[in-house]
Amino acid sequence: MGGVGHAPIAPGTVASAITAVVLWLLSWSPPALTGLLLVVLIVGTWAAHEAERALGTKDPGAIVVDEVAGMTISVLTLPLTLPVLVAGFILFRIFDVVKPFPAGASQRLGGGVGVMIDDVIAGIYALILLLLARRLGWL
Repeated sequence: MGGVGHAPIAPGTVASAITAVVLWLLSWSPPALTGLLLVVLIVGTWAAHEAERALGTKDPGAIVVDEVAGMTISVLTLPLTLPVLVAGFILFRIFDVVKPFPAGASQRLGGGVGVMIDDVIAGIYALILLLLARRLGWL
């Protein structure tokens, strides 16, 4: 994310917001969004593992590729309108901070998988609620 992880305040939130903008810019191409997610998941897991090892600490705040994955998942199958992106951003951030089961427990996994998995779960929870909101006609 080009140093976003070093933002002085809330680097995960900053990364999620930047991701929402990028998703909106790519909204014309669902295959591009899916491709972005696959690259982020594969390369991001490896990079998070290497960064965690280099920094010598478990899931340091400077690693924000997990937020990119989670934010992308949270809106992946929906039309990327402003209401969807804003709701996805808010829900993803809530689930990422609160870490409902099994997200919190999943962080015990080691390396890049442990860094990424809780945000993937948070993204899935946000997506489920957004799909429900859409089904109810709220989005």
